[in-house]
Amino acid sequence: MKVNISRQNLYLLSLSIFLLIFVLLFSFILLIPKGKEYRVQKSEIRQENRELQRYENFDIDTYEILKKLQADNRHIITAFDTTFNADRFQKQHKNYFKSLSLSEKTDIAREDEFSVYEVNATSHINSPKSFYDFLDALSRSDWIIKVNFPINFKRDSELICSSFTMRVYSVSKDSNSSK
Repeated sequence: MKVNISRQNLYLLSLSIFLLIFVLLFSFILLIPKGKEYRVQKSEIRQENRELQRYENFDIDTYEILKKLQADNRHIITAFDTTFNADRFQKQHKNYFKSLSLSEKTDIAREDEFSVYEVNATSHINSPKSFYDFLDALSRSDWIIKVNFPINFKRDSELICSSFTMRVYSVSKDSNSSK
């Protein structure tokens, strides 16, 4: 039996076999190994995207907390930025005392990012209650003030003389420029 295959069909058959072998070799040598790498990289990307999403959510939550704290503590934040003015302090708190005198403020320390001033005060009051009202009013004042103990009280006829030192904290102006 004689098989009659034309030359053109023989070329087509050999070309088809060559292409089939090429496609098989290409897929086994390049595509399948790269497919495995692709799956590994795809799972790594998914994991990194989940981690990124977690960090973005944390960033958003932290930012919301920051804004809430800034809104709740606006008075304290502005108090740190306000420089101490002795005349203004005396005008704001003169109604608690018969007389109030402040000595010169002295720059005693630079704690972290804060400038600390020490102010000596001498006052005359009618009763200790007015002094305690003054201490309550300090928490609502325009500055961050810490009254140092001991507070000395001396009876002088009908008035009480008190002397105490205060520390006034404010943000250093050059601390933000380096950041």
